[in-house]
Amino acid sequence: MQESIPNRKIIHVDMDAFYASVEQMDNPLLRGKPIAVGGSENRGVVAAASYEARKFGVRSAISGVMAKKNCPELIFVKPRFDRYKEISSKIQKIFYEYTDLVEPLSLDEAYLDVSTNKKGNPSATLLAKEIRQRIFDEVGLTASAGISVNKFVAKIASDYNKPNGQKTVNPDEVISFLEELPVRKFHGVGKVTTEKMYQLGIFTGLELKSKSLEFLEKHFGKSGAFYFHVVRGIHNSAVKSDRITKSVAAEHTFDVNLSSEIFMIEKLEIIATALEKRLKRYAVAGKTVTLKIKYSDFSQQTRSKTLPYFISDKALILEIVKELLYQERMKDSVRLLGISLSNLNTEEKKFVVVQLKFDF
Repeated sequence: MQESIPNRKIIHVDMDAFYASVEQMDNPLLRGKPIAVGGSENRGVVAAASYEARKFGVRSAISGVMAKKNCPELIFVKPRFDRYKEISSKIQKIFYEYTDLVEPLSLDEAYLDVSTNKKGNPSATLLAKEIRQRIFDEVGLTASAGISVNKFVAKIASDYNKPNGQKTVNPDEVISFLEELPVRKFHGVGKVTTEKMYQLGIFTGLELKSKSLEFLEKHFGKSGAFYFHVVRGIHNSAVKSDRITKSVAAEHTFDVNLSSEIFMIEKLEIIATALEKRLKRYAVAGKTVTLKIKYSDFSQQTRSKTLPYFISDKALILEIVKELLYQERMKDSVRLLGISLSNLNTEEKKFVVVQLKFDF
C-alpha cells in the first residue's frame, strides 16, 4: 500500500431510490409498480424513479414525455419534499449516533468518517451493516453503502451492490480496484469526459494511471491533476460535518409554456418569495443573483449580476431579476424559470485532518 494513501475509515451511505421509495412506503398501492416522482406525461422532468421504472430506462433528469414513452405503465407522483426532509432527518439522527463527522450531500446520501466512532467498533464494514439495518428497522427504507479509505473510493463502492447492499474496498485493495475500474464509473467523470478519454485510448483506471500529469493537464485542464491523483488512491478531502452552502436557489417548471415577460414576472415573484424563505432558513445573504431560463426546446440559459453588497430581501432580488429578464429578448417560449443567490456571506471553515494508522 502506498504511504500517500491515508488510512481513514469512510462510509458513503446512499438511500435506494429515495423519493420513489418513500412514496411506495407511504402508499402500499404503489409498491412493486414503476413510478416516477415529479414531472408528468406531458410536462416536467423526472426527479426520481423506482427500480421497477428504471428497468425501462426511466431515470432522473429525463423529461416526463420521454419517461412515459419508455414505460407506458409509468405512474407519476407529485413530490413531497417536506416528507422527504422529515425522513432524511430521522436517517441523519441515526448517523450521528455513530460519529459527529457526518457530511450530508443531499437528502438521500452522506459521508461518515468512522475512523474513531461512538460505538468503539474498529470495523467500518460492520458499522455500515448495522447502520443500514437500523435505517430499515426504524425508518422502513433500504440503503446501500460503500466503505473505504477515502470519500472518492467509498462513493464508487456504494453503487456496486445496489439496492440494499454494500461493498468494502480495503486499504490493500484500493489500487487494484481503481486500476480495474472502467473510467465511466469514476466519480467526477461525466459522459462528455468519458467519450474524450475513450478517444485518447483510456478505458480503465490502469490506462488512466499510465498517463503523465502533464498529459492529463494538457487534455483535461485543472481536472487532469484530480484524475492523476485519485487513480492512485489519493483523495485527502475530509468529511466536513458542517458543509458550507455555496448557493441557494428556487425554480419552477410550468404546466403551460410562457411567452410573455409580464406573465414571467408574476411567476418570478412567487419564486423570489420561496427563495427569500430559504435564505432566512439558512441565515445567509449573497452578492450574485442568477436567473435561470429553460426554453420549450429544453435549451438553457443563465443571466447573472454581481452586486458590491450582500442581499437576501425578496424585493431587491426581484429588482435584479427583472433587469436580467429584460437584458435581451427571449429566443422562444419558456418552460422553467429559476432564481439563485450565490457568492454568499458564509466563511469557509478550516479542518485539521489527522491521519491515523490502524487496521481497517
